[in-house]
Amino acid sequence: MCGVFGIFGHPEAANMTYLGLHALQHRGQESAGIVSSDGERLFGHRAMGRVQSGFAPSDLASLPGDRAIGHVRYSTAGGSHLKNAQPLGVDYARGSLAVAHNGNLTNHETLREQLEARGSIYQTASDTESIVHLIAMSKKDDLRQRIAEALKQVEGAYSLLFLTERELIAVRDPRAIRPLCLGEMTSGGGVAHVVASESTAFDLIGARKVRDVAPGEMVIISADGVRSEFPFAPESRKLCIFEHVYFARPDSTIQGVSVYEVRKAFGRRLAIEQPVEPGDDLVVIPVPDSGVPAAIGFADRARAPFEMGLIRSHYVGRTFIEPQQSIRHFGVRLKLNPNRAVIEGKRVVVVDDSIVRGTTSRKIVKMIRDAGAREVHVRISSPPTRWPCYYGVDTPTRSELIASSHSVDEIRSYLTADSVGYLSLEGLVEGVRSIEAREGDPAA
Repeated sequence: MCGVFGIFGHPEAANMTYLGLHALQHRGQESAGIVSSDGERLFGHRAMGRVQSGFAPSDLASLPGDRAIGHVRYSTAGGSHLKNAQPLGVDYARGSLAVAHNGNLTNHETLREQLEARGSIYQTASDTESIVHLIAMSKKDDLRQRIAEALKQVEGAYSLLFLTERELIAVRDPRAIRPLCLGEMTSGGGVAHVVASESTAFDLIGARKVRDVAPGEMVIISADGVRSEFPFAPESRKLCIFEHVYFARPDSTIQGVSVYEVRKAFGRRLAIEQPVEPGDDLVVIPVPDSGVPAAIGFADRARAPFEMGLIRSHYVGRTFIEPQQSIRHFGVRLKLNPNRAVIEGKRVVVVDDSIVRGTTSRKIVKMIRDAGAREVHVRISSPPTRWPCYYGVDTPTRSELIASSHSVDEIRSYLTADSVGYLSLEGLVEGVRSIEAREGDPAA
């Protein structure tokens, strides 16, 4: 999971991109980068860590021009090193090009072997570099055609931004696995066009969302305006449901529906499917931050009080997307602290969005018990995660997924909880559809 942002036609393009990436920081914290253009050449800066720590005012001042793209990264292909940070920038026979990628190419290893056999020399371990090599090898005259030819050879998920001296190009894979949306904002006497992984990036800079990029769509933004092409054969939409469950910020809209409202709907459905015996001593608490909307929905349906029983320190990153398990163990203790005033003497329903490895959940249950809870009931607003994802989520093997080899009761025992309940797959789908029917356009 990564985040991408692009803007065309704004005199402070680099600064706007910096702010946009700040709003997308939840999508990746290992590295950040911006490439800008003044219409004649490209300028870039990349750094390890978060956006705020990686860009000093002098770094932003070194990125002139009215167009830019940016990227925040967490690694799915290639390790956590500066050489793998994006946007990737290259100079080749046809000019300069920068690319930022959210997703994962499932045929990357095969592509790399084929390209290296044909003479390509890789500078990174990133799957995105294969796209660059395929573009460079293309015999097509036009960049759009070269990009299309390259992408027809890759498999997997991609929401891509390309920047040259003259144009910004956004492309979403034909199944639209990862989100990508278009927006616009006033810029002097004109309009600047923006592209981002999530609409929350538009809110911060005063832009408005126009629409989502369609499956298989290529959007070309230049001084002549915005136009679209559809160079790929249509396929059925396969948006990753984990965007609604966990990845996206709750103040974003995806495919025309509010992520916040969808998560509340998950919680309401979860309370129907996996109820806990009511009583005056029952309290519902979330695992903040991503578990909050579902917990609100659960509490509403269960007619139980919603309380903040776990207090989060926002100076620690998201434990699921840290690259090393040892950091995950350490991070839970730094990140969450039980609120004894809420928990002590209560039967606690703790609502989280998912259980992946189980290490975080086990520690949370222990913390709640140590704070004096009489009972701890774990409720998860998504189905058990039994299979890895190869489309941009860091779960490369089944052995990492506790639900792949343990029953629900075995998971309950491992967590030392009084009960564990998951939302069903049918409930997950119904949660999204209920909000689509109320406020969204599935084709948006």
